[in-house]
Amino acid sequence: MGNTSDTPHEVVRVLLKRVRSGAAARTDRHRVALAIEGGGMRGTVTGGMALALHELGLVGAFDAVYGSSAGGISGAWLVSVRPEGLRGWSDPAYATTLIRWRNAMLGRAVVDVEALIEHVYQTVYPLDFGSVLDSPVPLHPLATDVITGASTDLRPLIHATADLRLALRASAAMPVLVGPPVELGGRRFYDAGLSESIPYRTAVAQGATHVLVLRSRREVDGARPSRSARLVAGTALRRHTPALRAVFLSRHGRLAEDNRRLADAGQPAGGGPAILAIRPATDSPRVSRLARRGDVLHAALEAGRAAVQATFGAAYPREPESA
Repeated sequence: MGNTSDTPHEVVRVLLKRVRSGAAARTDRHRVALAIEGGGMRGTVTGGMALALHELGLVGAFDAVYGSSAGGISGAWLVSVRPEGLRGWSDPAYATTLIRWRNAMLGRAVVDVEALIEHVYQTVYPLDFGSVLDSPVPLHPLATDVITGASTDLRPLIHATADLRLALRASAAMPVLVGPPVELGGRRFYDAGLSESIPYRTAVAQGATHVLVLRSRREVDGARPSRSARLVAGTALRRHTPALRAVFLSRHGRLAEDNRRLADAGQPAGGGPAILAIRPATDSPRVSRLARRGDVLHAALEAGRAAVQATFGAAYPREPESA
């Protein structure tokens, strides 16, 4: 989980100093980024974390938000005019719309991200996409380029709300589960999880000096290789480039490396960025990528909120909104 010692982590210290001095008036030379991990319905955990950041009044202290897959969706809600919409992650109706098991019997994608973004988020549970584009804290959804296999920041390709919706769909377009890649700006993209499921690398490459990483996986969750990875690479990805297949097959190794790097990041003496990763408690409920049970989703959202409150609570004892 996050830092809970008496001495605040450098990332916590900088964020709180900005809030206390007025987040809009930057008096430091830092670039502080928020990176939100994806993971399908595990995004309920990081959605709860993002909600807690809003409740604590910390969002304006960030210079940018980076999101992978479900993390990109949570990032959009967070910087919108209605961040309370993050509570939708724990609504079983939301999960039922997104995950449709019967589609598997019909030869269709099990996860219907298109219906979520293009229907639910426009008519049933509106997300103000225009406010996301206008936010002073820019959103950077990530995705995987189908040709090169490279993690790609989609923000330069977003010029209108229609582009933003496509970017969120592209960031979550997992092969097999979601369907074909999404086209944006004349390029095609798959889920960011293939190349950068924890989107802190791009944040650092773009100059972040401090990064707060919201993790959807508990500490006890490992980076176990998927038994079906080679099957997917040889079937669903067989017509794609060797570079994309290689990225897909090596993603578990990258996750293991990220786990080590984030665990060792600490508070560097100098030279490197300060990175703080917040995870849900080890005794929190395990949430699968395709979870739909309301009690599990509610517990996951609250576990995420609690993890952020525990990290900032001692240094910033502000009472969050009630659940």
